[in-house]
Order: sequence, then structure tokens, then C-alpha cells
Amino acid sequence: MNIRQVMQKNISDLHEPVLLERAIELLAPAFEVENPIFVDCTLGLAGHSEAFLEKFPNLTLIGIDRDESALAIAGQRLARFGDRVHLIHAVYDQIEIVLEELGITQVHGILLDLGVSSMQLDQRERGFAYSYDAPLDMRMDSTSGQTAADILNKYPETELARIFKEFGEERYAKAVAREISSIRKTQLFESSQQLASLITKIIPFIPGKSSGHPAKRVFQALRIEVNQELAVLERTMPAAISALALGGRIVVMAYHSLEDRISKQALVSAANSSAPLELPIELPEHAPTLKLLVKGAESAGAEEISRNPRAASVRLRAAEKIRRAA
Repeated sequence: MNIRQVMQKNISDLHEPVLLERAIELLAPAFEVENPIFVDCTLGLAGHSEAFLEKFPNLTLIGIDRDESALAIAGQRLARFGDRVHLIHAVYDQIEIVLEELGITQVHGILLDLGVSSMQLDQRERGFAYSYDAPLDMRMDSTSGQTAADILNKYPETELARIFKEFGEERYAKAVAREISSIRKTQLFESSQQLASLITKIIPFIPGKSSGHPAKRVFQALRIEVNQELAVLERTMPAAISALALGGRIVVMAYHSLEDRISKQALVSAANSSAPLELPIELPEHAPTLKLLVKGAESAGAEEISRNPRAASVRLRAAEKIRRAA
């Protein structure tokens, strides 16, 4: 499905926002101010953002996305909201720069719905999926950066194995990397089916025991490396927390254990005292800056998962700004 076909379809039929009502419930108290500002750091097809704009008539949206195709679709979808909407082509770790250029010093709500979007998976030419043949691209921003093919053809075997193991949690990481290194000596990797076929020969599929396609974890690892998703998230979390006004709230939805770990560590750290254990009292500058709003991480319910399979792996965390950092 190309960008024109997506825009011609009813977008709501293509994309159901994950945990939408829960996100609204968690962020709503932060919007009980005169002119609240909401940053959707991962705008995508704007399903969450559209619902927030409808729910809160005085809300201003700043929608950030690195994918120009997504911004084009979101712009059409949100056009009816006029100057309440500001759409920005950027990576979400640039949130501070984006806000500065808009003349905004603080915001009241931030949403991070991480991972690859359904639209990116459906656009075959983007090369995110292993279920059909396409160039090995996988860039969320197709205007810059190295592709998955670049990584497969240039990275040392040991580095490929590390990526597959660390980002994909793939048991057969070394074997896959070894075979890739061998094959590329005579034939460079160009297509998703070329890679998927290699993987299926190495990673066994055991009916009733194996979970998903054998290539799933390797493709995930490559996507994370291509887009530097974990490094971007590590930079984003402190910047996003800093951008919140007092009483402002942040919601993070992660679909991968490493993403969830990064968001958890950032939120929990800011919600705890930074005072050294040997100090007899807690000084004001060591007091927590956040209050956690959910216990641990929340998952989607069975009904939503049956309706929207993408919700199966989501882990939601949320917090409220209770003090400005010193």
C-alpha cells in the first residue's frame, strides 16, 4: 500500500490507536488549564492526536514525526482543527529544539507511542515487513540515514550478532550473522525476502512452541538499529520530563522490553529522591520531580487485544511533574 492509497482510504479503518481511552484518562487532569499544550512525539497517523483535539477544544497540538509520509496523512486528517495544530518533521529527541523554535517554554501533556507504525508496515516499499518482498530499507525517515541493507552489507559479523542478540533477543544471533557474513562475500543483501529466506533456514520453527515468524526478531533488531530507536529514547526521556509544566503529565507506550526498560528507569529515577544515602535530611534539590501515576506498567485488556492485535505487547507508564528541577 503506497502513500496515495493510504490517503484515499478511511484512515480510521487502517489504524486504531492503542490504549486511547486510558491515555486520555491519564492526561486529562493536566489539560485543566486555560490553554493547554499537548506534544505527540510519535504522531504517526494522528489517531491519538485527533481524539485529544476533539476531547479538549482549547488544546493546542504539537505533532512530531520523522516520517514525512505520516506527516502528510496527519496533516490532511487534522486540517479541520486549523491553527490548533503544529506538525513538525523531526525526531522526537529534538523536542527541546522544536519547542524553542515555536517559542514554547513548557507543555502540559506528552505522549510517546513507540515502535513502528501500522502504516509503515503496510507500505511494502519501506521494507519493514518480512511477509512480502521489498528493498531492505526500514528507515522511518526515508530522506536520511543508512538502510537495513547498508547494515547487513557493511557491519562486521560480530556487530551484527550483537545487534540481533541485544535488540532482537535472538538465540541464533551468531549463526544468522555468520551466514550473512558468508553470503555477502559473493552477493549483497538487497531484499527482505532474501534475508527472510536465509533466516528460516537457520532458525527452526517448531509448531506449537515457536512464536511468530523465524525472521521476526532479526527484522526488529535491524529496524531498531537503522532508526537508533533506543538511543533516541534515552535522549528523549530527560528532555521530555524537563519540558513538562508543573502538573504536566507524560504517557509512554512501549512494545519492546528494552524500550520499556529505558522509559521505566527515567520515570522511576525522577520519581525518587536523588539524595545520597549518607545525608541525614533530604535537601530540596534532591526531592523527586515526578509522581508515578500507574503501578508498574499497564497492559491492554483482552477485548482491545482481540480487536487490535498491535496492543498485545504494549506496556504503558505514566507520571506527573510535581517539582521543577533545580
